[in-house]
Amino acid sequence: MTTIYVLNGPNLGRLGTREPEVYGSETLEDIAAELCASVPADVELVVRQSDDEAELIRWIHEAVDRRAPVVLNPAAFTHYSYGLRDAAAQLTSAGVPLIEVHLSNPHTREAFRHTSVISGVATGVIAGFGSGSYRLAIEHLLRSRG
Repeated sequence: MTTIYVLNGPNLGRLGTREPEVYGSETLEDIAAELCASVPADVELVVRQSDDEAELIRWIHEAVDRRAPVVLNPAAFTHYSYGLRDAAAQLTSAGVPLIEVHLSNPHTREAFRHTSVISGVATGVIAGFGSGSYRLAIEHLLRSRG
């Protein structure tokens, strides 16, 4: 069985009610259900969300140890969490894919959102397609699995 981690950072548990004009009206639970329904039976998606940086780092360590690919929406941690960046670097240095995703396009928003400390260690970045950003990341990982 293939396992893919889908990890979500701060405030993403508030999707559906937090700035729907930016992030859409789907909840994280809606997105998770859609993703889980779209993958083959031999694929397990581990979908988690935390507002706690240390917990996200532990989950990335877990994925490194399992050699499981990660789809990561670091949310606000994107712009300043070097701890999360260093954990993410362990994935790619071990040859495990890491796809950074964002619901909105950070480059069309406030200037502070234009910089990602995660992108430099990510296998790829997908942004601006709403929940489709997650779908595109999962589809890529499924196509590239060996």
